[in-house]
Amino acid sequence: MANPSKKAITEAVQGKNIIITGASSGIGEHTAKLLGACGAQVILLARTEDKLKKVKESIEELGGKASYYPCDLTNMDDIEKISQQILADFEHVDVLVNNAGRSIRRSVHESVERFHDFERTMEINYFGAVKMILGVLPVMMARQTGQIVNISSIGVLANSPRFGAYVASKAALDAFSRCLAAEVKGDNIKITNIFMPLVRTPMIAPTKLYRYMPALSPDEAAMRVAKAIVDKPNSIASNMGKIASATYSLVPAFNVGVQSIGYRLYPSSKAAQMTDKKPNLAQRAFARILPGEHH
Repeated sequence: MANPSKKAITEAVQGKNIIITGASSGIGEHTAKLLGACGAQVILLARTEDKLKKVKESIEELGGKASYYPCDLTNMDDIEKISQQILADFEHVDVLVNNAGRSIRRSVHESVERFHDFERTMEINYFGAVKMILGVLPVMMARQTGQIVNISSIGVLANSPRFGAYVASKAALDAFSRCLAAEVKGDNIKITNIFMPLVRTPMIAPTKLYRYMPALSPDEAAMRVAKAIVDKPNSIASNMGKIASATYSLVPAFNVGVQSIGYRLYPSSKAAQMTDKKPNLAQRAFARILPGEHH
């Protein structure tokens, strides 16, 4: 997967108003810095104002332009208010990057008494993202141009065990976006879903086992977002993600069997958070065969 050049990114984003949710850390922060340095007017959304301010200052030090809006992306009223404020301040949005998200690594049977696990992931990963889309879509349609980039997960393609709540919420956004893509194609609006593998961000930090697993850096993940904006594909996925999706379509029993092996090889959520042990030989081998997946 060839990365776009800085020149190509600059040509694609120069002078564009680009909203990035979850912009205070991780993929969102690094994406904002990359696009800001290439000439975009980045509009930063997240809950914590102090962190947003630091990201804004970093972008300005790079010669870019940035604004920030503290927003609780699980609160639909807050999203609506902020969306209206952004449109009042900037008149239009060229690109919306739905990056904010919550991941929960827990087997379904461990969530029997934790229905809120499923509610929390849907709140931000699905409802919050959809509410953001609804906020900018009418102006994009009126202007007959725009792009929505959703940060999804390889788990949607691979059906990763222990991530039922997380993957389901990302899959809901994927399904919504595929339906929307057909509706707005005639309005010159592009929808791109990025099926990210594991990325070394604060989101995965609680699970100590992940320190030893193959993962993208936040800068590499940000480059995938840039590629989405430059090339405007319907989706971006790693080869492993494509293979996993194909195996489930063609030979679902094989896909389930492989994922079941991974489920048994890796410890439960609580154990994975507590252990500082390096993965054993079988775990390392599985991680090499299926790089970027969470188990």
